[in-house]
Amino acid sequence: MLKISAYINFKNNQCSEAMTFYQAVLGGELSLMPVKDSPMKDMFPAEAQQGILHADLTGGDFTILATDMPDDNVGSELGAVSLTLTCATKAEVQQKFAQLAEGGRVVHPIMTFFAGTMGNVVDKFGIRWGVFTDEQ
Repeated sequence: MLKISAYINFKNNQCSEAMTFYQAVLGGELSLMPVKDSPMKDMFPAEAQQGILHADLTGGDFTILATDMPDDNVGSELGAVSLTLTCATKAEVQQKFAQLAEGGRVVHPIMTFFAGTMGNVVDKFGIRWGVFTDEQ
């Protein structure tokens, strides 16, 4: 079975805080591996030791992977990526949207349109989310 998972490279050692926040919003099991506790710790300078080398948040139908390690190969010329959270009901859209918007920025308020109900937000970590349900 083919599965696509999101992988986020956070800036300013925000990985642990962000992934803990996403777990509170989405549920799932969270695993965090700090650089200092990894088998690769000797490959990183002292200032990177407190960062997260790898994070994994897995729930029923989703996996979000993340790190504090920079990816110098990714530039703005590649375009932006948004994560889409598909919910079962409008009530769930409103709840998840509000949680993700807390401390962030609403890009498009929740609205009903031909395909369902959706809103867009940039969370407090700078990650773009679409929150959607096919319920109108």
